[in-house]
Amino acid sequence: MFNVYILYSKTLDKYYVGYTNDLDRRLLEHNRKKGKYTDGGIPWILVHKENYEQKPEAMNREKFIKMQKSRQYILSILSSLIWQAFRFAEVSRVRFAHGRVTKK
Repeated sequence: MFNVYILYSKTLDKYYVGYTNDLDRRLLEHNRKKGKYTDGGIPWILVHKENYEQKPEAMNREKFIKMQKSRQYILSILSSLIWQAFRFAEVSRVRFAHGRVTKK
């Protein structure tokens, strides 16, 4: 299993996109000083991940997101997730009472 992930740094107010086959290890690496670009953004937090069975799928998705060169595109990915979570919460509030659908 491979993951495409988006990290956010409040320190830099920037996003970082990558892919990996070990997300926990990769997140630890991003949050450890090592003389690289991501050092200045510590702490990085995971704000999004997508799962893929094959490495080429993950690589292509990462490349596609990076090719957009757009913070707005990343925000659109994140906002669609927020909307999905909101809809899920609304649907989960629907209850069946006496054979009819009612809202709690």
